[in-house]
Amino acid sequence: MPSEPITSLPPEPDDLASLVGSRLCHDLISPLGAIGNGVELLAMTMRTSSAELQLIAESVAAANARVKFFRFAFGRAGEQRVGRPEMAGLMSQYSEGNRIAVDWQVEEDHSRDHIRLVCLAVLCLEPAMPRGGKITVTCDSTAGLPVWTIRGTTLRTKPDPELWATLDGQPRALAPSEVQFGLLARDAPALGRRIRWSITEGEAVISL
Repeated sequence: MPSEPITSLPPEPDDLASLVGSRLCHDLISPLGAIGNGVELLAMTMRTSSAELQLIAESVAAANARVKFFRFAFGRAGEQRVGRPEMAGLMSQYSEGNRIAVDWQVEEDHSRDHIRLVCLAVLCLEPAMPRGGKITVTCDSTAGLPVWTIRGTTLRTKPDPELWATLDGQPRALAPSEVQFGLLARDAPALGRRIRWSITEGEAVISL
């Protein structure tokens, strides 16, 4: 059955949606880690390498990275600082086996609520890059407040002007796979962030 469209994303004073996202990601991390450990133990007891075990190990690692990424994007944010080693490592893991590579070029630590917006922006760029490519994340703090640029380069983008117009506040019924657009449009202004975006034939850019 087709998924029901999401017609709006009203403000939530208690941020229940983010709490649900955090809970789901937290509860998924432990069993994924256990599966990964089990695969490692099986590999150690086998005299020869197994293509099947290798495939399972790679799949578990990819799922683990996606859950961690989704925890930043959809989980509860806050003023907690997140450093470059953690984010660069996460983006590297998230890129493995993915058609799109994410390059974190930010040196400074930043609050988790800003990191959440960036992760949502990365998810917004992905459907515009169906042929794969590279997303580069940079931040300019020379003027005091950080200005984020999330830039995707690809052979040919897939524009969807109506969907991207939601970042400007235009109403649209969102599918579950498009919820990141609604969340970014809702949450960026709450942090004093103005969204700017552009799409050309080979590039899609979101600035915050």
